[in-house]
Amino acid sequence: MNESNPWITQNKKVVYANNWIQVEEHDVLNPAGNPGIYGVVKFRNLAIGIIPIDNDGNTWLVGQYRYPLDTYTWEIPEGGGDPQQTPLESAQRELLEETGLVADHFELILTLQTSNSCTDEIAYIFVATGLQQSIPNPEETEQISIRKLPLTEAFAMVQRGEIQDAMSVAGLLKVQLSMQ
Repeated sequence: MNESNPWITQNKKVVYANNWIQVEEHDVLNPAGNPGIYGVVKFRNLAIGIIPIDNDGNTWLVGQYRYPLDTYTWEIPEGGGDPQQTPLESAQRELLEETGLVADHFELILTLQTSNSCTDEIAYIFVATGLQQSIPNPEETEQISIRKLPLTEAFAMVQRGEIQDAMSVAGLLKVQLSMQ
């Protein structure tokens, strides 16, 4: 098995950029040696997800409208992490921001490539325990509903297709498997 890069990049140019993403167009020679174009979405932030679990086996989900999909979703608390901070620092901030929860302990349970055929985005998913309630402070772009429920119900929501967000599905299934 050859694990080296079979693509040859001849040129790169930025075709779009904003505060969250940069879209690049790459002129390439594909693995067969033929010319082509590859689009790459580069994220300016890390993807951070947190599964808070209390001593009674409850977790918290956040509900919000997701503009790109034109739909309302339930998902684990998640958001963008400043690449100048550690994923842990971003997880602590994001959990407090979205749920008002402060945790004594965070454990990184999963690193995820969110869509490796078109983006460089990496997600870091944590389990947070030793929870204390404080006050949520969502960003101005977030209109969030908070739902506390048994962790087993969150697993069932994944099974029923009611949670479809990739980070949420992967993180919750990882937790469920670790409990078996």
